[in-house]
Amino acid sequence: MDTLKAPCLFKIIASPKNWIEGEAIKQLQNTAKFPGMEMAVGLPDLHPGKGSPIGAAFFTKNILYPYLIGNDIGCGMGLWQTDLKKNKIKRDRWVKKLYALENQRNNDTKAWLEKDNLKSNKWDDSLGTIGGGNHFAELQTIESIEDTERFQKTGLSQKHLLLLVHSGSRGFGEEILRKHVDQFKNNGIHEESEAAIQYMKEHDHAKKWAFSNRGLIAHRFLAIVGTKGRPVLDVCHNSLSHTKINNRFGWLHRKGAAPSDEGFIVISGSRGSFSYLVSPAGEQNDNCFSLAHGAGRKWKRSETRGRLKNKYPYQSLWKTKLGGVVICNNKDLLYEEAPQAYKNIEIVVNDLREAGLIKVVALLRPLITYKTWKA
Repeated sequence: MDTLKAPCLFKIIASPKNWIEGEAIKQLQNTAKFPGMEMAVGLPDLHPGKGSPIGAAFFTKNILYPYLIGNDIGCGMGLWQTDLKKNKIKRDRWVKKLYALENQRNNDTKAWLEKDNLKSNKWDDSLGTIGGGNHFAELQTIESIEDTERFQKTGLSQKHLLLLVHSGSRGFGEEILRKHVDQFKNNGIHEESEAAIQYMKEHDHAKKWAFSNRGLIAHRFLAIVGTKGRPVLDVCHNSLSHTKINNRFGWLHRKGAAPSDEGFIVISGSRGSFSYLVSPAGEQNDNCFSLAHGAGRKWKRSETRGRLKNKYPYQSLWKTKLGGVVICNNKDLLYEEAPQAYKNIEIVVNDLREAGLIKVVALLRPLITYKTWKA
């Protein structure tokens, strides 16, 4: 594995087969120089973000950097096992029904907030919505089981379909970041400062709101296709927490990095590739108890549109090489999130496996991927 040196422990977990963009490495190097930074770890899905890299984890002592978490505080993935059976798939019927997903505001928001013990705020109308970018709600089948013993521990059934939801705190998290950056820019704040205490209060609220958001998306999705489901896991990959690494307490910042200290996780592929259900393995200190959260972008969004628009009519992107159907009526988003824009998920997963950080439990095949029906 490739390890570069900087004032702190600076590490990129990637094999020679994996391509890491130079700009992402520069961004990681820059963050490694921040005051109080003790560890800066790039994961195999590392790619450039707006000033700081995505697919990375950072460990600091005494200083918090909300700037590194970004605007989508609490973004993560939840997995549900549905009551839908693999041998009774009605994809065309479900696709037609799911066009109405974003119109499912059946006065359920207030009750959902109460269920999750959340106070009403100006972002109530956004609760239960997926958002743009790489967010989605995806119905999946279990393609294969790679580790029977670990699979049995998940409580999943290979005979049933799964629902994977990827979304976050929407405009709520954006508001929190903007308020902080307007005052502090990308500078850190001391853990005992009023600013840090206030940020963590708002951060924890947004993280809980994002968890509730994924739950409501799943609730509405399953209701539309006429079924029920049970939650299997929900992990957050944009967060800040006080934790202990290598016997030292500090602040763990994750930006597009899944936790490896909360059990099973899903590493999502693009909508045209498999996702991987994995179990953390081995000693996790030197990767900041963090794993890749997906394939990671290969091309910038604007670059992707330019590369693909003249090659593929947008209707051709509604179906994938794995036989999945994509629901997305926003042409720009359809091109921006095309499978070609992402790195090879197999390489990302194998990098983690070769580093002794995961065991692959099962492969998940996309059946229906809902992005948005809004133009």
